[in-house]
Order: sequence, then C-alpha cells, then structure tokens
Amino acid sequence: MKIMGISALYHDSAAVLIEDGNIIAANQEERFTRVKHDSSFPYKAINACLEQSKTGIKDIDVFVFYEKPYSKFERITETIYAFAPKGFISLKEFVKGWSLKKFSFEYNLKDLDINPKAEILYSSHHLSHAASAFFPSPFEESAVLTVDGVGEYSTTLISKGIKNDIVPLKEIRFPHSIGLFYSAFTYFLGFKVNSGEYKLMGLAPYGNKSRRKNDFKEKIKKEIMDIKKDGSIFLNQAYFEYCTGNKMINEKKFFNLFGFKKRLENEEINQDHCDLALAVQELTEEVMINLARTARDIANSQNLCLAGGVALNCVSNSKILESEIFKNIWVQPAAGDAGGALGAALGAYHIHYGKERKLTGYDKMKGSFIGVEFSNDEIKKSLNKFEAVYDFIEYKDLVNLTATLLAQGNIIGWFQGKMEWGPRALGNRSILADPRIDDIQQKINMKIKRREGFRPFAPSVMEEFVEEYFYPAVYSPYMLFVSYFNGRYRNILPDGYENMGVKGKLEFKKSLFPAVTHVDFSSRIQSVNQETNPLFYGLIKEFYKITGCPMILNTSFNLRGEPIVATPEDAYRCFVKTDMDYLVMGNFFIERKKQKYKEEIDLDKLND
Repeated sequence: MKIMGISALYHDSAAVLIEDGNIIAANQEERFTRVKHDSSFPYKAINACLEQSKTGIKDIDVFVFYEKPYSKFERITETIYAFAPKGFISLKEFVKGWSLKKFSFEYNLKDLDINPKAEILYSSHHLSHAASAFFPSPFEESAVLTVDGVGEYSTTLISKGIKNDIVPLKEIRFPHSIGLFYSAFTYFLGFKVNSGEYKLMGLAPYGNKSRRKNDFKEKIKKEIMDIKKDGSIFLNQAYFEYCTGNKMINEKKFFNLFGFKKRLENEEINQDHCDLALAVQELTEEVMINLARTARDIANSQNLCLAGGVALNCVSNSKILESEIFKNIWVQPAAGDAGGALGAALGAYHIHYGKERKLTGYDKMKGSFIGVEFSNDEIKKSLNKFEAVYDFIEYKDLVNLTATLLAQGNIIGWFQGKMEWGPRALGNRSILADPRIDDIQQKINMKIKRREGFRPFAPSVMEEFVEEYFYPAVYSPYMLFVSYFNGRYRNILPDGYENMGVKGKLEFKKSLFPAVTHVDFSSRIQSVNQETNPLFYGLIKEFYKITGCPMILNTSFNLRGEPIVATPEDAYRCFVKTDMDYLVMGNFFIERKKQKYKEEIDLDKLND
C-alpha cells in the first residue's frame, strides 16, 4: 500500500510517500520553489517524492491531507462572529483569501492525474502531528504532546499512543495558545511570525536574570497569561489581535505594559528586548513542563513523544528532559506543519486501515535523510552548466582533504547524499567550520549567512564523546535538545558579565570552542554516529585525528531568508555568493578562488 501525505496552503507545504508503513521519501516545497515556508500546493515536492521512489502518480493508493479545511474555515468564521463588530474589518480579506483550492483537497489533486480509484482522506491537524511523533518513535506506547499555534480548533493536544492507535485525552482550544503567545512576542521583538521564533529562543540567554527594575515575567503573568498547574493557559485577548485583524498584538497595550514600542526589523537589539525574550522563553518552559506532567499522569506512561511547532524549541525540550518527568523523550525532527504530511500518511496506514506497527528498537526516521539525492553524474552536469572549475576526488582522500582544510580555518559547504527532512541541517546540506576559532561565528553570521550576529551555531559531535564534553549527555541526532559544556572546557566569566549587553557577551570567549558556545555555555548539539551517517561521521573522526577535537561547527547551507539548498544548482549559487572557501558536492571539490561566476548577476543569467 502506497500512501502520500500532504500538508499545504497555510505554511511549510510538504509531501511524504510511505509504502507499507515505511517512509520512502519526504520533501518540503520551499526547497524547490526557493520560497521560504512556501504555502502553495506542493506539486514540486510530490514530483520529487515520485522520482525519488521511481513511482508513478497512478501507483498511489491513498492521498491524505493533514487537516480538515472545512473545520478550520468554521473556526475562523466563528471567531469573527464572536468578536463582532471588531472582527468584520478582517472578514472581507479573509473571505477573499479562501478559494475552492483551500476548501478542497480533491480540487488540488485534479492537476495530478491521479488514479481515479485512489482513496482521498482527511486527517485532523493535531492528530497528524501526534501520528508524526508516535508512529516513527521507538516506543510501543507513549504519552504524546503536540503544541503549536492552532490547527482546526486545538492549540494543544495530549494523547496516548499505543501500538497502532492514538487516543486523544485532553486539549486546549483557540484562542488560548502557547504557540500564538510565543509568536506574538516574536512579532513584538521585530522578527517574522512562523519563521523567527527560533531567533527569540536564541536571544533569550542574553537576558539578565538578576534584573528586577522591569520584571517582564511578572507583568505577563499579571496582565496577559494565566498559567494553570495542568499546563492549560488563559490569554487576555485585549492584548492580541490575531482573532480580529491582520496583526498579532495590540501594540498600544504592549507599549503601555512594557514601556517600549515594537522593535523594527533592522533596529538595534537592546537589553529590554533580551530581557523580554528571556521572560517569554521561561514562561513557555513553565507551560511545557506543566503540560508534560499532565501528559504523564493522564496517559500513565514513562515515554513522551513531541511534535507541533513548539516542539522545535530545543531549550524547552531540554527542560522537560532535565525535569525527569519521563524516562524517555522522542521528538519528531520535522515537528512543524511540514511534518503533518508524514503524520497524515502514517495515521491513515495505522489508524484508518488498522495496519500493524512493527517496532525495531530505534526510530524509523532514517536519520532524517529521506529527501532528494543527486548522483555524481547529475552534480557534474550542474557544475558544467556554470562552467565551474572542480576536481574529482575519491571519498577517502576527499574526507582527509576536507578535514585538513577545516583545521586550517576554512569554511566549507558540504553537500552529500539525501537531503534532510525538517528545518535542521544534519550533515548533508551543511556549512562546516572549526569550532575552536574565535571569530568564526561572526564571520559566518555576517559574511556568509548574512544574519543577526547574536545567532548561535551548533556542534556536530561524535556520539561517543558527548558525555566527555557536555552535560547532560543527551542523545540528540536531530538537534532538538541543548546541552552545556562541562566546566573544564569553560572560561571564567568576568565580573559584571550579566550587564555586558549583547555585544559584550557575544565578543567574550566563553569556552575552548567559542564558535559553538552560546552566552550561557549551552549548545544545540547534534550527536553523530557511524551507522546513521557514515560519511559525515568519518569527516568528524578525521578532523578529530588531526586536531584532537571531536566536533565541528554545523549550520544549514543557505543564506538568511532562503530555504536550505536542495539541488547542486542551489548549492553552487549559494556558494559563490558568499565568502565560503570551498564546496564539496559528492566527489567534487570546488575552490571558490578558481570560479568564474562570483557575482549574483552572472548566476541569474544561467537560470533555466
């Protein structure tokens, strides 16, 4: 049985193909259209899955949409009616934006020439999230917690997963949403909703925990959000406008409460912004820990599976882990809406059709390497199109050369094997560097990624060295938890460190590995093992032999505002636009200094 799950039409559209319950291919539309968080129907992602699996569209037995559009439409219209007459301002724009394409999954499938006998199913939004978390997990039974902005009506769902079924137990409903709460403050702090939440998370450690002049956390608790012990919340809608307008917040009320205006996107970040980010992050962690306790109690399980956009908050995930509420935690690497496509397909297979779920002792995500892949012949063809200068090198020598160049301080684009599924680059579509170099973080942020200087980078570390360098020693193959450098690798913080501001904290060398150490000594680590990704593991191992350092800096292969590169063409264009020194694609070794096309205008002339 071949099932295709699809998420689309809101943000992060994606397609996933499973066969007899096994994940065959998974791709996100943005990677092919080059539109960040693309919401359009994922025709390109669908075709990529079909080509990847050598499957024809008529071979697909079942198509499943990740949510119920009519229920979502009903919730939106009910909300507008409930807030009348205020909501009528947005009614016209809302109706204009809803077409037959948003109502009908079948309407979108018309262009695909599917098998007329194929069955078409609809999942619910949070059930799709729950299925994406539980069914690929290594657990026979588990509490399942899914938390995001909003689906049809639910903003949070606690379920119990057992064998091939998922039973909903408790929910929080719109408009009370920890996801929308977090997004509202993302907006207020000058970042984009549905894409900048991780920036707020990265900014939070710059907050001053000892500052009491403006206690933002207490103000939020008093005026905006009431947190219950079971994790349920009540949001004071006087401070928000997502129910009635096109903005997230009432900016006047936010100004009156916090004493400063919404930060503009290019406005300098000050200590108030950092302190507010810290308050929002800590309150989110409080809610998530309360929800986790409730999930354990009502599901009666020592295992937890997490999904939904809030499950990408790796700091919050780590707080749950450190609380020891559960013995085992597993997080879906594509926890956001793209992952709903996977959950829709798996939910149909196991729940709707009642198919047996077979456990293997480990998760079924294949290291999250389930996207498109390109042969050496395809890479060569792409390079020749750009008149690129390159060398073909056997992998053994290529790994040694790359590790040596990294140790010499070079920054390298690394494009190998199948593309990662989810928002993290895990060693196949990555930019790599030596984590021991003082200024490498700023160089990559400013001259390569072209993004905010405060943003941290992750270390990819050989799995057997995690305990030696980090505490707690977490198994984190998908970069979904943070850990902290052990004391012997830290530098002593100077007096007044809390009051040094963003620039001062950023410039101070906090550990022996400054490029991957955040201001609080934390790192969003990726533990790498030989079985899951032998080539990437081999590269880190070779780097370790040369330097004695068993980790390398790993960040996603893209520029700010762009999706991670998918194809060799994407990778080459990104490479020559930046100050990366070398690009390694398959067996091809490319040195930037030797390339003819170094300006974006030249590359545009070569577009297909």
